Amino acid sequence: MTTDKVAMISGANRGIGLAIARELARRGYRLSLGVRRPGNVPADLAALGDARCFRHRYDAAEPKAGDDWVAATLARFGRLDVLVNNAGISRNVELETGSDADLDELLDINVKAPFRLLRAAFPALKAGGSGRVVNVASMSGKRVLGLNAGYQMAKHAVVALNHAVRRAGWDHGIRSMALCPGFVNTDMVSGRNELDMRKVTQPADLATLACTVIDLPNTAAVAELLVNWRHEPLF
Repeated sequence: MTTDKVAMISGANRGIGLAIARELARRGYRLSLGVRRPGNVPADLAALGDARCFRHRYDAAEPKAGDDWVAATLARFGRLDVLVNNAGISRNVELETGSDADLDELLDINVKAPFRLLRAAFPALKAGGSGRVVNVASMSGKRVLGLNAGYQMAKHAVVALNHAVRRAGWDHGIRSMALCPGFVNTDMVSGRNELDMRKVTQPADLATLACTVIDLPNTAAVAELLVNWRHEPLF
């Protein structure tokens, strides 16, 4: 299947973002990939060619990065249908020992950057009448199990941002979903020796779920998608 629809994916060179980019490409979407090093996009995506895969430098730490990327995407494709807010970082910021600097970085990259990118993309998403947003959050945005208060705060904020998008965009056909997985087999958890990476959620599984929701009509919106690899309490 080939479509004229255009999807922007941040942090698309690895992990969940890369898996979603690949699945959207398989479904015929044209891609705008926001990555810190555009030359490092995997070969299979680069092989799609400039007509179907646009690469643009996007550093979530830079306040104007979202504006520049959205403008470049619209200049290239003339439209925007899907935005996947995936770029993020992990820092250990415990309540008693966490530093202000680490907390500021978490909130800047994981919360403020998606907010800025959404603000830049909203007019184009509204214009099509069926804009789609996926905000990659975490089960840490739904419950608190560990001691990383800073990360939990940031991911709870992403879930709140997702619902703000739904409220502001609903009458314009924008549907937004918070994707909330537990541990996923990505670089972010590669140092967790207690985990069997064959058993945790795989990026490709999340990509299938996210893209299925993206392709749903306006009449079947999914606000949050909680994805577990083990049984656990939510609260």
